[in-house]
Amino acid sequence: MQSSIISFDRFNALADQEAQQRILAAKAALGKRVVILGHHYQRADVFRHADLAGDSLKLSRLASQTDAEYIVFCGVHFMAEVADIMSKPEQISILPDLAAGCSMADMANLAKVERCWRELGEVLDPDQQVTPVTYINSAADLKAFCGDHGGIVCTSSNAPTILKWSFAQREKVLFFPDQHLGRWSGHKMDIPLDEMVVWDPDLEMGGLTAEQIRNAKILLWKGHCSVHQMFQPAHILKFRNQYPDGIVISHPECAFEVCRQSDYVGSTEYILNTVKAAPHNTRWLVGTELNLVERLADEVKHEGKVVQFMAPTVCMCSTMQRIDPQHLAWTLENLVAGRVVNRIEVPPHEAVLAKIALDRMLAVS
Repeated sequence: MQSSIISFDRFNALADQEAQQRILAAKAALGKRVVILGHHYQRADVFRHADLAGDSLKLSRLASQTDAEYIVFCGVHFMAEVADIMSKPEQISILPDLAAGCSMADMANLAKVERCWRELGEVLDPDQQVTPVTYINSAADLKAFCGDHGGIVCTSSNAPTILKWSFAQREKVLFFPDQHLGRWSGHKMDIPLDEMVVWDPDLEMGGLTAEQIRNAKILLWKGHCSVHQMFQPAHILKFRNQYPDGIVISHPECAFEVCRQSDYVGSTEYILNTVKAAPHNTRWLVGTELNLVERLADEVKHEGKVVQFMAPTVCMCSTMQRIDPQHLAWTLENLVAGRVVNRIEVPPHEAVLAKIALDRMLAVS
């Protein structure tokens, strides 16, 4: 069967316009057998073909409620994994380009997390004292680790609620892979900054002393989003000097000082909903991915709203950019021909444990 798959080489040189036409033709041929999911950070020439749009968890849940045979996720690898875990057994999850990963998710892997757990065991009894919490932006095997160790998954919108649940189970939290979301969420719970210490997985004992580990409420994994890392407090200061009445809204993956200097902090959905619901003729500085900001700016400009991207340099999710019209056309035309390419299939034992952690999150939030 593999030899009969239409080679991507035949699509790589397609002009964008031809790729767009072939996507539309393939979608029409497949009908309701396929549902295309478009994450908010997806490039515009692919996002236009999405049947459903949103953040990663929302999309996976919506896709599982359809009767589509094929879930084509225009996002990144961990998102397609979540879709596979949450979808019906007969549904097939597909990622148009397997190179579309997430640099943040890659900053924590199972071997390093298991080593961290063993090292914590030299100071604490982690299975009695630490709740592992993984951001949904992580690999399926880390979600499975949390499911297997009494832990849970969180999103950028429910992280404080999830932390509250986690502390009700055990006195400490190991939060990975994004230190910034963990720190901001802890701050929202009035946890002092000195009780949130950074665990560096490349150093013995995370670079911490036994006393620091014992005194910590949250152990923050040394990970971050390369896009949100670009935003700086100086960008906000410049905006406020130019536009005293302007409003700043940021994603909690931004650094702590950026969040602290923002008027609003929240998930992608929160950012979209807040700006869309705002009064006409307001001006916004938005600290999140460029494609989302440009799309939002276009949607609200008729209301006199001005939406600006926070960083002076272009920064978008480069790995998600790998999903282009050529890859989408190739994926869909193979499906029309009865062939599945780039299926994302989480091993059954991992899927069971990961779903435990995801179900805990859904029950709590």
